[in-house]
Amino acid sequence: MDAREQYRLELSRRHFLGGASLSLGSLALNSLFAERALAAPEQGAVLDAARAFAPRAKRVVYLHMAGAPSNLDLFDDKPKLRELHGEPVPESLIKGERFAFIKGVPRALGSPFTFARHGQCGAHLSELLPNFARIVDKVALVRSMRTREFNHAPAQIFMHTGHARVGRPSFGSWISYGLGRINEDLPAFIVLTSGQFQPDGGASLWGSGFLPGEHQGVRFRPGASGVPFLDNPAGVARELRRRELDALRELQREKRDVCGDPEIATRVAQYELAFRMQASVPELLDLAAEPEAVRARYGAEPGVHSFANNCLLARRMLERGVRFVQLYHWGWDSHGTGENDDLLHSLPARCRETDAPSAALVEDLAARGLLDDTLVIWGGEFGRTPMNEERNGSKYLGRDHHPHCFSLWLAGGGIKPGITYGATDELGYFVTENPVEVHDLHATLLRLLGFDHERLTYPSQGRDFRLTDVAGHVVEGLLA
Repeated sequence: MDAREQYRLELSRRHFLGGASLSLGSLALNSLFAERALAAPEQGAVLDAARAFAPRAKRVVYLHMAGAPSNLDLFDDKPKLRELHGEPVPESLIKGERFAFIKGVPRALGSPFTFARHGQCGAHLSELLPNFARIVDKVALVRSMRTREFNHAPAQIFMHTGHARVGRPSFGSWISYGLGRINEDLPAFIVLTSGQFQPDGGASLWGSGFLPGEHQGVRFRPGASGVPFLDNPAGVARELRRRELDALRELQREKRDVCGDPEIATRVAQYELAFRMQASVPELLDLAAEPEAVRARYGAEPGVHSFANNCLLARRMLERGVRFVQLYHWGWDSHGTGENDDLLHSLPARCRETDAPSAALVEDLAARGLLDDTLVIWGGEFGRTPMNEERNGSKYLGRDHHPHCFSLWLAGGGIKPGITYGATDELGYFVTENPVEVHDLHATLLRLLGFDHERLTYPSQGRDFRLTDVAGHVVEGLLA
């Protein structure tokens, strides 16, 4: 660099603001970091205040069926729909309604599947769920969920962050932030996906938003390592990696002492976690170590990418101290445009993939004494219409998106077992009894984890944010 270039560099605005110890930029930066440093103890006090109840659960496994399972063909039988099958629905029912794909006046669609009562609770369930029928006395079946979103991505984001637009922390991130890690050798929040595609909401569903980055969900992928780039490069021994991290930690510490940025400490902590995961993850992912009888109950096969494998992995993660395990299984969008997304072919296929593993997970957790303090959640992002979509005159049976009512089930962790909560009208169009909004569900789950949902907050953009935004109430009828 010649003298003129050096002179121009030294006179540049960026160089001035970055290098002048008494510059306006430096003063502003120091002020910002001072505010952050002062806020840290106060935020710890906020967390203490938010822990307002004795926790019934200390870990969560959330089984999200991406695409929205048909509640009317699985959990909520409607004999009246069978009576009206094929008839146009009253125009008054759909006046002013918005649908994703339905046009004109659609026809009623009765379920093609039979229902029967199961368990001591007598829950009415579809023939597609024989394994769920076996555990129905252990769960609370909620038939009165509602949402305000009717397209997949915003509905999934709303279901997992409490807001329909990207940028808010996910449910798992809030739990990681509020409760921290149990096992220092594994992340507090792990994500597993299965199915042909990823959920529509993408990584926003497990993002940390404005929370510190350490609370973001860590996605484990199929394969021996599970986490990309976790293994050392060829020729780099573990001892050498240790020395590299020690040197990096010292350099980062010097930088932190100069600028005071707390995110530097976060980065160092994540480097150290990754180093420990190099030793803990291979054992965690070794499904071959599980007894054959256990693998058979789940339908798990080592080396296969499947929901069954992910359920068994979830149990292994929970018993090793992972705080929040999130599973996504794609393929429930039953529009009826062909065999790949209709009720008679696609829906039974999704049930065969998920019914046995979901039931096995609940039974396995119960047998190991983990269900009492583990919350299990199973459900999608909205429901399906009681009318046949018939997109472009399709001959296949399918249902459009429906936000006004849908079903999910909960188990363990202080949930009242063996109950059916809420009800819908005779066509399965609107909730008629005990509606549960998405924020209500979040408030209830946070209560079971020991939090007052109104006090679990984080400051951002000049105000305190929370998972339940400015709404939500605890559904007492779901608590044991």
